[in-house]
Amino acid sequence: MLDAFHDLLRTHDLADVTLARVAAHAGVTKPVAYDHFGDLSGLLSEVYRAFESHQRDALVAVLAGAPQDLTAVADLVAEAYIGCCIAEGMELAAVVSALRGSTTLNALRSEAELAYLEICREALEPWTGAIDPALLSAIPGAGDALARSILSGALSTAQACATLAAVVRAVASASAVPDATRELGT
Repeated sequence: MLDAFHDLLRTHDLADVTLARVAAHAGVTKPVAYDHFGDLSGLLSEVYRAFESHQRDALVAVLAGAPQDLTAVADLVAEAYIGCCIAEGMELAAVVSALRGSTTLNALRSEAELAYLEICREALEPWTGAIDPALLSAIPGAGDALARSILSGALSTAQACATLAAVVRAVASASAVPDATRELGT
């Protein structure tokens, strides 16, 4: 049904996509769709979960073969983030917009962001030491803004990737927390 939803969203406005229409496009009955998702909001939440899972999987995959230096890791984090956002395009923006303000989306985004940033933290800390988790949130914030700029035509993908890589490097460098034993003078 998620594939059917994506198919419909490519040719229709989200306002025209109903759970009944998705069910029909997927070749299942309405009761099956409603039993599985509950309502359209449930479907949109699953679409968002699938995107976030794909984004984390893509990051883990590129980092698995990463050269062992901060610049390379920052570049890969940026390219993976922007690549996933662009692959989803305006479809994801429509889903997020439809869920905006919902407690479900807020919980989903928070959970997904924490998981994504944990992967980033683990990838960056070998070169920086402990990273302040609060500053890591600049990465998805900048990434989302840059992806929107690409989708609107204001930036090229290369410009966005280079900018996000600079943000990742800056966050990693600026947020390194001194080793506690050095702070204590031991």
